[in-house]
Amino acid sequence: MAHSGSGKLFSENLDPIALIAGIIVASSPEPSSSCHVPPHYGLIDALGVSVTSFGDMHRNIRRLWLLVCTVSWLLAFRIDAQQPKAAESKHAGHNDHSKSVSPWPNTDGTNGSQGRFVFQVHVKRLIRIQEAAIQVQDALSELHSIETPFQRLVRFDKTSGFVGTTAYYAKEAFILLFLNGPKQDGYLNPQFESTKLSKPLAKAVRLLESAARENNSDAIFLLAEMNFYGNFTHPKNYKEAFRRYHELSAMTGNSSAQHMVGFMYATGIGGAVERDQAKALMYHTFAARAGNTRSEMTTAFRHHAGIGTPRDCNEAARYYKRVADKAMDFSRSGPPGGMALQREAYRLADEEGGVYGEGASVVSSGIYANKGGPSSDQHAALDDVLEYLDLMSRKGDLKATYSLGRLHYEGSRTLKRNFRTARKYFLIVARKYWDIKDGSLISEDASGVGKIASKAAAYLGRMSLRGEGVEQNYEKAIIWFRRGIANGDSFCQYEMGLMYLLGLGVRKDAGVAADYFKESAEQDWPAAQVHLGKLFLDQGDLRPAMRYFELAYRHGHIEAHYHLAEINNNGVGRERSCPVATASYKVVAEKTEALHSSFEEANRAYDSGDKEMALIGYMMAAEQGYEVAQANVAYILDEHKSIVSLDSLIPWKKKASSFLRNASLALIYWTRSAKQSNVDSMVKMGDYYLGGYGVEADMEKAAACYQTAQEMHQSGQQSAQAMWNLGWMHENGIGVDQDYHLAKRYYDLALETNQESYLPVKLSLLKLRMRSFWNTITNGKINSIQPDPETKTYRTWSDWLANFLEDEHPYYHSDNDDEILEPSMHDPMTGGDDYYDEVDEGMVESLIILVIAGTLAFLVYYRQVRRQNHRRAVDQQQQEQQQQPQANRQAGVEGPVMPGQQLDGGFFPPPGHPDHGQWVAGGIGH
Repeated sequence: MAHSGSGKLFSENLDPIALIAGIIVASSPEPSSSCHVPPHYGLIDALGVSVTSFGDMHRNIRRLWLLVCTVSWLLAFRIDAQQPKAAESKHAGHNDHSKSVSPWPNTDGTNGSQGRFVFQVHVKRLIRIQEAAIQVQDALSELHSIETPFQRLVRFDKTSGFVGTTAYYAKEAFILLFLNGPKQDGYLNPQFESTKLSKPLAKAVRLLESAARENNSDAIFLLAEMNFYGNFTHPKNYKEAFRRYHELSAMTGNSSAQHMVGFMYATGIGGAVERDQAKALMYHTFAARAGNTRSEMTTAFRHHAGIGTPRDCNEAARYYKRVADKAMDFSRSGPPGGMALQREAYRLADEEGGVYGEGASVVSSGIYANKGGPSSDQHAALDDVLEYLDLMSRKGDLKATYSLGRLHYEGSRTLKRNFRTARKYFLIVARKYWDIKDGSLISEDASGVGKIASKAAAYLGRMSLRGEGVEQNYEKAIIWFRRGIANGDSFCQYEMGLMYLLGLGVRKDAGVAADYFKESAEQDWPAAQVHLGKLFLDQGDLRPAMRYFELAYRHGHIEAHYHLAEINNNGVGRERSCPVATASYKVVAEKTEALHSSFEEANRAYDSGDKEMALIGYMMAAEQGYEVAQANVAYILDEHKSIVSLDSLIPWKKKASSFLRNASLALIYWTRSAKQSNVDSMVKMGDYYLGGYGVEADMEKAAACYQTAQEMHQSGQQSAQAMWNLGWMHENGIGVDQDYHLAKRYYDLALETNQESYLPVKLSLLKLRMRSFWNTITNGKINSIQPDPETKTYRTWSDWLANFLEDEHPYYHSDNDDEILEPSMHDPMTGGDDYYDEVDEGMVESLIILVIAGTLAFLVYYRQVRRQNHRRAVDQQQQEQQQQPQANRQAGVEGPVMPGQQLDGGFFPPPGHPDHGQWVAGGIGH
C-alpha cells in the first residue's frame, strides 16, 4: 500500500528532534554521494598543531558544514529510494501520474520496514562517526594542555657570560643528580598497561580509545604514536603501538601505518614482534607504492643491498629515482637558487676520536686521518673558534671577519643560521674596500682586500636576491654582484648569470647568462658548471654537457649527480649502467635529509641524553640506507667499546636499559655500515665474530673481516687495528695458520700505517721474537721469523748527488700550489707568500753546505796523500844515508859525503864520466 502525501519520514522508535540534534552537534560526517567534507584536521592535530586557539570557530564551521551535508545526504537517499519504485512502475506499464509516488518504501510491507531500517542504521552510524570525531578533538585539547615535567628547564640553553654559563651548568648538575634515574623497561612488563596516568592524559586516552572503537583512523593513529614515541608523557608500549599501527594499516591501508609496521618487523624494536625481513619488505613496498617517501627509500635500499630479497639493481634504481625526483623538486623550490640543504648526518663516534678512540680508529690515525694540522681548528670547540675569530676581527683581520660571516650564514650542527649577524660581518668587510653609497673604491688592493670584499659582496647580493635577513630586492643584488664581478669573483658571476637566466630584475637572456656561467665555470664554480651543462643539454649537445656535469660531480653537487644518473639510467650517449645510475640516485636522495630523514630529531635527543629516542631516530634513517645512521645505531648498541668496562669498575653504576643492549642488532648494523666501505665497522664485525657477541664465535669469519679491512686502503683509509689483529691471529694460529714471520709483517705494517701504535707494536714484536727464537732452537714446526734479504746498492758520489737533486721531496714541492698561494678562508691561521722564498733559500743553503763538505773532504784526502808521500821520501832518504858509509869505504873516501858529492870526493864529474860532457856544456841544473 502506497503512502499518500509526503509520507512518514521517521518511525515511532526514532525521535526526530534527538536525531537532528545529534547530527548538528557532530563534527564531520562520512563523505556521502553528494557531499564532500572539508579537510580533516585530526591528523594535523596529531602531528602537533594546536587547535585550542581556533577550536570554537573550527567546531562551528564544521557543524554548519555537517548540517549542509546531512540535508544533501537525505536528499540523495530520497532520490536513490525513489529510483527503484519509478523503475518498477515503468516496467509495469503504469503511466498514470495522478497518483502520488512516495519517495519512501511501503511501511506496511517488507520493503517499507527494510527501508526504514537501512535509513536508521545509516543515521545512527553517522552519529557515532561524528561523536568519535568530537572525541578526538576533545582528546587533543586535553593533550595539548599537558606540559612535560621541567619543560622550561630543558629549554634553557648555554649562553655566553658568567651568569649564563653558571646557570647552564647548575641545570646540568641538577638533572644529573636528581633526574637521572634508571630507565624503566616498561615495554617488556606485562603489567605495563596499569601504569597510573595523569588526569588529563587518562581522560584523553579514554576519549581516543572510545573513538578508536568506532574505527576513527585519527584516534588509532594517535594512540599508536603515543605508545611508540611516548608523546604527551604517555608511557611507551611498543607492543600496543604495533597493534594499533597494524590495525590502521589493515583497515584503511594508511601508508604511514604501513611504514611503521614494516619498520617494526625489520628491527623487532622493543620485542614487540620478531624480526621478519620479508614481511618488512612487503609492508614497505605497499607504503612505497602509495607514495610514502620514507618507505620508497627503504625499499630502494633493500633491493640495492639484497635485504629480505635478492639484489635487484633495476628495482633499486626505480625507487631511488622516485625519491630523487622529489628531492630535485624540493631542492629547486624556494627562493632563487634553490633550497639551502642543511647537513644533519654526523657520526657520533667521530666526536670521540672514532669507534676505537683517538689514535686507534681510522678516522683519527694514519696518513688518511680526517684531522687537521696544528694550525687547524678541527679539534677546537665552536665557541672557542668563534671567540678567536671575533678577537682577530676586532684587530682588523678581514679574513676572520669574512669567516665569521660565513659561519653564521651557513650554520652548522651546533650553530643556527643567523642572516642578520652574517650580513653585519659581510658589510664590515665590504666597507673596507667600497663606499657603500656610490660604490667608489676606498683603499688600494695592495693587501688583497678586494678579493675578500668581492666574496663578501657575493653573499650580500645573494641575501638580497633570496630575501634572507633583508627584504628581497633585485636592484641591490645586482649592485653587489657587479661590484664582485669587477674583481672577477666566480660566485658573483654565477649569481648574475642566474638572474639573467630567470629574468630577475633584468631582461631574460639565456645567452648573457651562459657567458656569466662560462666565466664562473672556468674558475671551477660547481653551480655554474651545472647550469652551463643544462644549457648545452637543452640544445642537444651532450658531450660538453656531460663534461660540465662531471666537473661539478667532483664537488658533490646534487644536480650534477642527478643529471649523470639520468644519463646513465637511460643510456643517453653511452651504454646504460644501472649500478652507476643507482649510486648517483642514492646520493641525490640522501642529500635532501629534510625531506624524509629523522637525523635532526635523533641528534637533538642524543644531545639531550635521551639515547632511546636517538636510537629510534637513527634506526629509521639506517633502514633508509644512510651509512652514517647505521654506524650510529651500532655505536649506541655497542657494549664492547673497551676490554675493561667502566660499569664493572663502578659498582653503583647503572646499566643501560635492555632497549640499548642488543648485540645481535648491533652486528646487523655494523655489517651494513661495513658494506658501505666503513673500515672501522668492518673491524668491529671481526671483533663480534671473534668474541661471539650476538652471534656464535667464528674465528675464520673474524680473520676474513680483518683481512678485508686491511685491504680496504683503496677507499682512502687504512686500519692499523686490523693489521695488528691479523698479526696477533697469525702469531697464535687463531682462524689462520700459525706463522711467526707473517705475524711480524703485519705488526710492521701496523706501525708503518700509524706511528701512534709504536708501543703496542714493539711490545708485540718483542714477545714474538722470543717465541720465534724458542721455536727455532727447539726445531718447532712453526715458520719462524726469517731475516729479510738486504740488497745493497753501491753508488758513487756523483750518483748520490744527482739522485738527491732530481728527487721531488714533499717539503720542497706541492701538488697544489694554488692552495698555498691562496690560503683557505676556513683556516684562521694560514701561511703567507714567504713560503717559496724560504724553500729557495733552504735549497741554496743545502747545496752550499754540500759543496763545502765535499771541499773539506778533498782537502783532508789531499793532505793525507801529501803526508804519505813525504813520509815515503824521508824513509827512502834514511835508507840511502845508511848505505853511504859502506859505499865510501869501497871508493876510498873518508869522512862523510855531502849531498851531491861524488864518490871520489869531488862535486863535479871527472873526465870520462858520462855526465862530464853535459857539465861542460852547462846542462846540469838547467
